Parts: sequence; structure tokens; C-alpha cells
Amino acid sequence: MKKLKDILYKVSIDAVRGSTNIDISDIVFDSRKITPNCVFIAQKGTISNGHDYIEKAIENGATAIVYEDDPAVFSDHVTYVKVADANKALAFIAANFYDNPSEKLSLVGVTGTNGKTTIATLLHQLFTKAGYKVGLLSTVKILVGSEEFPATHTTPDSISINNYLNQMVQAGCSYCFMEVSSHGIAQKRTDALAFKGGIFTNLSHDHLDYHKTFAEYRNVKKSFFDSLAKTSFAISNADDKNGAFMLQNCDAKKTMYSIQNVADINGKIIESQFNGMLLNVNNQEVWVQLIGKFNASNLLAIYATALELGLTKEEVLLHLSTLKSVSGRFQCIVSKTKITAIVDYAHTPDALENVLKTIAEIRTFNEQLFTVVGCGGNRDKEKRPVMARIATENSDTVILTSDNPRNEDPFEILKDMEAGVEAQNTNKYLTIEDRHQAIKTACKMAKEGDIILIAGKGHEDYQEIKGVKHHFNDLEEVIKFLNEFNK
Repeated sequence: MKKLKDILYKVSIDAVRGSTNIDISDIVFDSRKITPNCVFIAQKGTISNGHDYIEKAIENGATAIVYEDDPAVFSDHVTYVKVADANKALAFIAANFYDNPSEKLSLVGVTGTNGKTTIATLLHQLFTKAGYKVGLLSTVKILVGSEEFPATHTTPDSISINNYLNQMVQAGCSYCFMEVSSHGIAQKRTDALAFKGGIFTNLSHDHLDYHKTFAEYRNVKKSFFDSLAKTSFAISNADDKNGAFMLQNCDAKKTMYSIQNVADINGKIIESQFNGMLLNVNNQEVWVQLIGKFNASNLLAIYATALELGLTKEEVLLHLSTLKSVSGRFQCIVSKTKITAIVDYAHTPDALENVLKTIAEIRTFNEQLFTVVGCGGNRDKEKRPVMARIATENSDTVILTSDNPRNEDPFEILKDMEAGVEAQNTNKYLTIEDRHQAIKTACKMAKEGDIILIAGKGHEDYQEIKGVKHHFNDLEEVIKFLNEFNK
């Protein structure tokens, strides 16, 4: 139990009706999860408005309401707290309810369009190998030490974040590495968290269905760095045109990393193969088990972060060499007949181009490259033709297929993609709406030594069609068909 007055610490309050010296057993923003003696925070969402459920919340036992707009009727036995921003209020209420756990460990946030999952997960790997108990909040999974929980959002809601951080503190974790999405920042989910550091990866076309303009998307990311304290550190990618911009007016200690410009942390790929690459980091060579310029960049961010958190250069390089690729991030398998299959989460034009360029740097061009790719439904439509153009420009054969069509007609999504294929490449692609059949076809067409890239879903183990999630895993599918056709 917590006193309402205590969990309202640092919340900007416009008005209070009733007593704040009451016991609160839980905090809830979903009226379906109301428990007796809880505080209900009425948020204005994109789909529903929590203010519509205030009366229901009270009927089910809520004893305090945090809201923005006055309800039609006030109940005498309930405390009402009016705020200007319920999302921001929830962030502080959640942090206070769980005794501000982010202040009790070193919390590092990773933001950017691509690379968030890889960097956060590999930092978790590295610090675990260095002997620390570590937490992870990522798109793929949530880890409290070695205990795993399923992830539903890149950045969970404020209550879940603080709940997990509190569990990490209780379990003795010293560090937590967390993906920070633009949605999470815009919806104030991270506002009350005390970050030890922040990492910027890159910025490219994504989420414009939500942010509307690229400038808005960029500025939301920048606001994360603007909020860092002087005692924190900020690490940014000098190779991205927005890398320096992210750190403008940032009070934290600044570090830039680069594989092609002069920076504080410099890297260069000396040799590259499908099983790893030789990397020079600030004039010291290390063999790593990841490949591609984008992963070289990710590893520099990891190197810089580990140094800021107190590890020695020797320790960091030693552990970098042992890091394994993240599930669904340039995940390679080789069949008995030497067909190389790569599963990658690339679902933005920039990410897809990076993966295809990496393959081009390693392949001999005596083999064929088959790319299977789709685009999600009910999401940013502008990137669909761009994705198809990039795929057909950089592959020998492309199979356009479904990703997660959600509530859209998959054939309409494919039409949007086809519009981006340039005239000289129209003979290089085919459309197979069924993703299962698309992967099967690629495996059947591939010969010894060829390469298959399956892009877009990566680690996901489902496909969402008409609002229903069906089990589907790209890696499982490609292994099954390669074994079937290439015995």
C-alpha cells in the first residue's frame, strides 16, 4: 500500500477534490483491470478515451481518479486529481509507486530507427559475460537477470517499465539496457526515468503513420537526449546526418562514434565473411561474430557505452569477440548444399538497403541472391514502393509477399509495393501473397552456393491477419524447406 499523496510526488497538479491521505493498492490505466482501492488514470488514447470509463472504474472499486477533463458527476467517496497531462502524470505516479527503481541501477536507453534491439541485447550479453546481473527491456524479450518475460511493445507502458525495473532492483541487477521508441517518448512513458546514459543509432523513414512528418519523428527522438541529466552520458552516431543534431543542447557528457568520419570512437572493417568480421576499433583489432557496416556501427556504440559504464578497453574487446547475433538480426544458416539463408528484421527502406549492401560486400556474384520481402498493413504506406525498389535493385530475384497484413487487404499492400519497381527490374520479381509459399518458392529456386534473404519479420513468431495472430516464424520456415529441397 502507498499513500496517494506520496505517489503524486513531482506530478503537476491543477486541482484536487477529496483527500490525498488515502491508501492506494494499485495503479491502473485500463478500466478492465480495476482493483479495489486503486487509482485510475484516465488517459486520452488514439483509439479510446479513459475519461469515458471513470464511472465504471469507480463502480469496480477505484478510490482515486487522475484525469484531464472534469467528469459530469463527482462521487463524494472518491478523490479526484486534475492534471494537464495524464500520460506524464502516469509516468511519475508509476515511478513513485515502485519507489523510483531507475535511480537504483544504471539505466541506459537506446533510440533510433534501426539497431535498438541489437545494441540493447548485446549490451545485456556483454555485461552478463563481465559478471554482472543485468536487465533488458527490448522488442524481442524482457529479461530480469536470467528470468525471461514476453515483450509486447518496444517500450512498455509506464507501469510495466517501473514494475520490471523494480523486479531488477530486487533481483540485484546493476544495469538495465532498454529500447526507447519514438512512441514511448511521445507518450511520456519514459519521462520519470533516471537514465544513466542514452545512445542514438540512426534515423530513417519509419512510423510516419504516427508522427506525420519526418521532422516531428526526429524531434521526438531528440527530446530524449534533451532530457538527460548533466551526470549522464550521451553517445551518438557521427555517420548519421542527425547524429550531431541529437546532441545539440544536451547537458550530458557527449561521445560520437563512426566507421567513416573522425570521431571519439572510430571503427573500420578489415575483413568480412558470412561468419564474422575483423574490426579495428581505435587502432585495436578484434574478430567479431557479427557482420556488416550496420553491425560494426552497433558494436562501436556498445564499445563506447561499456567504457562509460566503467569497463576497461581490454575487457570490452575481449567480450565483443564473444557476442552472438540477436535473434532475427542477420541470422545466418547454411544448408547441406551450401545455400546461405539470412533472416533479418529489416522492415524499413534503410535497414533493407543496409542488409543488401552487406550481402553484396561478401558475395562473389557467381551465385544468385533471392530476396523475400513484404510490408506491414495499417502502417506507413509511403515506404512500400521504396522497399520494393531497393529489393529489386539489389537482388537477382525478389519475391514480394505478405508481412503482417493486419486488417488491410494483402493484395493492396502488394500493389503499393509493385508501384516502386522500376521498368528495368520488372522481370526480376514475382508476387506470392502467402508468405509460407513465398519462402518455399525461394528455397525451391535456390541452387548450391546461392543466397536467400528473408526480410521484415526477423524474430517474430507470428503473422497477424485480419486482427488474428497465427504462429509463423521465418527461420523455422526456411530451415524446413531447405531440408526438404536440399537433402
